[in-house]
Amino acid sequence: VLKANIAGQAIVAGVKAVAGAVKNIGEAAIQSYGEYEQLVGGVETLFKSSADTVMQYAANAYQTAGMSANEYMTTVTAFSASLLQSMGGDTDAAAEKANLAITDMSDNANKMGSSMESIQNAYSGFAKQNYTMLDNLKLSYGGTKEEMQRLLDDANALNAAQGNYTNYTIDSYADIVDAIHTVQTEMGITGTTAKEAASTIQGSVSAAKSAWSNLITGIAADNADLDTLIGNFVSSVETAAGNIIPRVSVMLGGISQLVTSASTTIIP
Repeated sequence: VLKANIAGQAIVAGVKAVAGAVKNIGEAAIQSYGEYEQLVGGVETLFKSSADTVMQYAANAYQTAGMSANEYMTTVTAFSASLLQSMGGDTDAAAEKANLAITDMSDNANKMGSSMESIQNAYSGFAKQNYTMLDNLKLSYGGTKEEMQRLLDDANALNAAQGNYTNYTIDSYADIVDAIHTVQTEMGITGTTAKEAASTIQGSVSAAKSAWSNLITGIAADNADLDTLIGNFVSSVETAAGNIIPRVSVMLGGISQLVTSASTTIIP
């Protein structure tokens, strides 16, 4: 009887735990999808016929920028009005340029150690001709209009040295995005997010978290490709595990050596 009661209690506890987990996931899915709906509306308003391109970049951002789709869209809508204006309303070109900017933001955060929020604020400021946060990028340029002009001039010179003659001007937000990309490429910053997503613990774990966020959003969506979302999450977890497990093995060896050494040196 005692065994039966214990078993029954265990079953009830297990059912409650599963029910609680389902409830939590359900609430998270509804909230995340609600945000997704609002963000998609903003992207469609800004990019019109090119919205699908932005959405595709957003779906892949867990690998390329270490962001969930919602985070990507939140970032892109913060500065795209100025970007579109500087590109004469060319939504296709603006979608590509916006993705370049967001990838550069993420690369900068990963390589230079700045917070993503401070970098996003800097780019949003540039869209309003406010250059006081240029030094947030840690590219050796101060937060003034003159320093932004110096960055643009340096980018033009770097391109000219490779036979690619550009004339980036401070009046064009698109030119500012391109100039920052040129300077960051010269400094070896470009591409670090995608590389870290595949080869480092922090980068791969960030990608897995973002893939999980996309999956949670997709649970509440009518037309979500759940097979792809699940596959993305599983693949990113496998990548993260591949980076973590070797470190655990090395760590255990180090602990063993520490214990052995401690028994003969530290403890006495």
